[in-house]
Amino acid sequence: MARLSYILTFISIALMCVLAEEKLYSDQYDDIDVMKILENEKLRKQYYNCYMDKEPCVTADAKFFKEIFSEALQSNCKRCTEKQKDILNLIVDWYTKNKPDEWEALVAKSLEDMKKKNAN
Repeated sequence: MARLSYILTFISIALMCVLAEEKLYSDQYDDIDVMKILENEKLRKQYYNCYMDKEPCVTADAKFFKEIFSEALQSNCKRCTEKQKDILNLIVDWYTKNKPDEWEALVAKSLEDMKKKNAN
C-alpha cells in the first residue's frame, strides 16, 4: 500500500512538472501593435537594441518580449498565446524581408541565450 502511495505521488509530481512547463506566457502585452513598431525606425531600433543588449529596455513590454523571445523562437512558440504566435510570425516575416542581417543577428543571439540558459 505504501508503495502505491509513492507511485501515485511520483506520477502527481511528474504531471505537475509537465503542466507547469506547458504554461503559456503572460498575455499582458498581446495587444501591442507590432507593425507600428516595425515600421517606425526609431521604435524598432529601441526594441532591437534592447534585445541585443546594446541599450537598456525602455518599456515594460520590451523587457517582457526580451525575456521570452529566445525561448519562443527556439521552441516555435510552444508556450505562446495565439496572439504571440501572430506577433512572432509578423516579426520573422518583416525582418527576413526588410532587415535580413539584423534577423540573422537576432537568431544568433537567441541561440546564444538558449545555450547559456541550458548551461545553467
